[in-house]
Amino acid sequence: MNIEKVFIKDLLIIKPDVYYDSRGFFFESYNKSRFENIGLNYNFVQDNISKSKKGTIRGLHYQVGESAQDKLCFVLLGKVLDVAVDIRFGSPTFGKYFSIELSEENKLQFLIPKGFAHGFSVLSEEAVFCYKCSSFYNKNSERIIRFDDPNLSIDWKVDKPIVSDKDLNGKLFSEIDKDFTY
Repeated sequence: MNIEKVFIKDLLIIKPDVYYDSRGFFFESYNKSRFENIGLNYNFVQDNISKSKKGTIRGLHYQVGESAQDKLCFVLLGKVLDVAVDIRFGSPTFGKYFSIELSEENKLQFLIPKGFAHGFSVLSEEAVFCYKCSSFYNKNSERIIRFDDPNLSIDWKVDKPIVSDKDLNGKLFSEIDKDFTY
C-alpha cells in the first residue's frame, strides 16, 4: 500500500497493492490492522455503494456532530471525479477543493476525514462508487453544499449534469455553519 499526501492537509490518496495473474486481479480494499500500522486509525461502520450514469453529480454532502463521517472512497466499475472541499473554519485551505479521478483501472482510493464536504461526478458511461464511513448515516445531521457554487468553481468535467432535487437545494458555501474548526 502506497500513501500520497496532497496540498490539503489530511486528505490522502491510497494506492493498494494489486496482484494480477491470468485470472484477473486481487487486492484488499481495506485492512484495519494495515491501516493502523501506518497511523490511520479509523473505525468504519457502514459501507455504501451507488450506481450512476454518465453526467451524474452527487454532492457536495457532509454530516455534522456525532454523525460526522470519515470516508474511504473507491470505484468498482467505471470512472468518477471525486471531490473534497475543506469546510474546516480556520484551515489555511478553507474553501479549497481537491479532486482526483478514481477508476476501476487505477484502483486508487481517496481518504476523506471529517471536516470535508464530498461529492463526485461520473465520467464513464456508468460507475459503481463505493465508500466506507466511520459513522452511520443520520438524515438530521446531513448537510449539502450546492455543487455549482460559484465561489468554489469546481470543474466537474461533465457537460450536462444530472443532479437530484435534494442536491440542487443545497446551501451556498458562504451560508454553511461553523460545524468544523481547524
